[in-house]
Amino acid sequence: MTKKYLYTIHVCYRKDFVTYAETCFQKFGDRVKHWITFNEPHTFSTQGYDVGLHAPGRCSILLHLFCKEGNSSTEPYIVAHNVLLTHAAVADIYRKKYKNTQGGSLGIAFDVIWYEPATNTQEDIEAAQRAQDFQLGCSMRSRVGNRLPKFTPSEAALVKGSLDFVGINHYTTFYARNSTTNLIGTLLHDSIADSGAITLPFNGTKAIAERANSIWLYIVPQSMRTLMNYVKQKYGNPPVYVTENGMDDANSIFISKKDALKDEKRIRYYSGYLSYLLAAI
Repeated sequence: MTKKYLYTIHVCYRKDFVTYAETCFQKFGDRVKHWITFNEPHTFSTQGYDVGLHAPGRCSILLHLFCKEGNSSTEPYIVAHNVLLTHAAVADIYRKKYKNTQGGSLGIAFDVIWYEPATNTQEDIEAAQRAQDFQLGCSMRSRVGNRLPKFTPSEAALVKGSLDFVGINHYTTFYARNSTTNLIGTLLHDSIADSGAITLPFNGTKAIAERANSIWLYIVPQSMRTLMNYVKQKYGNPPVYVTENGMDDANSIFISKKDALKDEKRIRYYSGYLSYLLAAI
């Protein structure tokens, strides 16, 4: 499959995905009313084509030390570009052939870390905004240049308005600091460094908040409200569904089953995030 579709840019991929989606509409459209065409495109485009940790394992960082094939500076953008075009093609088919009778809606579920400036300096404030744009917004041509694929006028028209709703997968918050030298970007020459921001859950030696079990998951519930308000103001108040949220906890042999079943940390997590979500409505 990887050889056939290369890195999800081949025309066969888009054509076959539309066929697959239309089959789903035909078989399940009488019952399914909310469709997500892609889940976390930012994750699979960077993890699969920049650092090569996820399938199909393509990258070029450190002179192909970790991957035999790939281009970390271009392929993540090509993949993201094709995801938008494929979603738009599916949405176009659905609206023309199925929406009137099935009454469903289509969206994409985006993975979104919220970024807070590490300091109050203008440089870090701008770095936090760039980090947000490179994850949820549009990667800026001024920083990526001709490595960023272009849409034809007809493609742009197809993509515009193709989301009936926005899915948000939100778990955690990081600090963002301006990368003054962009040394990592110079060494790796990859898309992740293009934002010119260093993003970490630490500011110096101080963690941003209490940590769950995963090394990247810190519990910052107030960011749920901040993020929801940001999406509302930045993108014209689209319908939003929180499609993923939660935390993992350590499996400690020192905690009794009775105490573990109380699940107090997870209760605090959900209580906090849901309270701030409610405040954003």
